[in-house]
Amino acid sequence: MATRAHGDVLVHLRAARDHADRNFAEPLDLEALAAVARLSKFHFHRLFTATYGRSPGAYVSERRVERAQDLLRATNLSVTEVCHAVGFSSLGSLSSQFRDIVGESPSEFQARYAAAGAPRIPGCYVFMWGLVERDGGTARQEKRAGPPRS
Repeated sequence: MATRAHGDVLVHLRAARDHADRNFAEPLDLEALAAVARLSKFHFHRLFTATYGRSPGAYVSERRVERAQDLLRATNLSVTEVCHAVGFSSLGSLSSQFRDIVGESPSEFQARYAAAGAPRIPGCYVFMWGLVERDGGTARQEKRAGPPRS
């Protein structure tokens, strides 16, 4: 059993955890997080799990599910749109992780809040104002860059 990280190593683990918190919607793998922590991926995995009580992968999944909950509660985005906005690669991945953490499917969660909640934020505003993380930059950045060259 690995012991919890101490001193300087804890600072590196926190940097990797903070990176995961900020960039959860991007593809994050063990190697990328270990590089942020400046540790080998095996040592990083062992220390992260011992220190935070969950593996780096489980931690990233929890962040993604938390953000998915926010979007399902407050927006009119479909479950599939939310799935991709928070960084899951497939609807099945989101659904299984969501059910494990929340105890119900994303669709059931969304329906429960839609029945009793406030008016939803339209998806076009969510994407326009950057309330959802997405790859490819913003429309303004794409417009400034001009049309793609052939």
